Amino acid sequence: MTPPGPELVARDEDGFTLSTLVWRLASPMRCVSTAAVGGGFLDAGWVVNAQVPKAYDRSDVEAHGAELAAALGLPGAGVVMLTAVDVRAHHPASFEGAGVTATVGISDPTWAADPTETSTRMRTAVPGTVNVVVTLPEPLLPAALVNVVATVTEAKCQAFADFAVPGTGTPSDAVTVICPAGKEGHPYGGPRSLWGARAACAAYDAITAGLRSGRAREAGTC
Repeated sequence: MTPPGPELVARDEDGFTLSTLVWRLASPMRCVSTAAVGGGFLDAGWVVNAQVPKAYDRSDVEAHGAELAAALGLPGAGVVMLTAVDVRAHHPASFEGAGVTATVGISDPTWAADPTETSTRMRTAVPGTVNVVVTLPEPLLPAALVNVVATVTEAKCQAFADFAVPGTGTPSDAVTVICPAGKEGHPYGGPRSLWGARAACAAYDAITAGLRSGRAREAGTC
């Protein structure tokens, strides 16, 4: 069973008109996410990738996530990803059954291993400028889902390298992976596993499309 694609909706919040992507799942699906709201393992009924203002400074993200879910009429458990990117500019890609939707902004690239940015010198991060949602049509075991998160992140780094982006990501990127629930499932999610490999190819294509679009906007060609 392949999860559905996202619905694009507009919302008004604090005087801003903001865009939102909503995945409404027909029944709860197995999910793992690195998002601050709904992150970890859960049986998700929905996923949201919501634009927020560039000056977003709310620290009560759980409360904000609950407000968003209520406003969108989303019951039960789900994931809320936040980004300063206008999610109308989202980039879907698929590869042999694996689907990926990415929103891509690189105004604040950073290196994962940077001794000048330690835990004692944390700086405020722009909300999730590279958000990736992966949908898979077959069940994966929990460890395999975690491995898909890592594999998709490797694909993001590969895309950044190919576009000479000076970093491995941004300070608050997020990845969410959705698949059907089941007692049995694929045990692996690495880059040479069936669904890890397919998810990586789709993620690479979606992220490079976003990077290419961003370069075109910077050059004034679109």
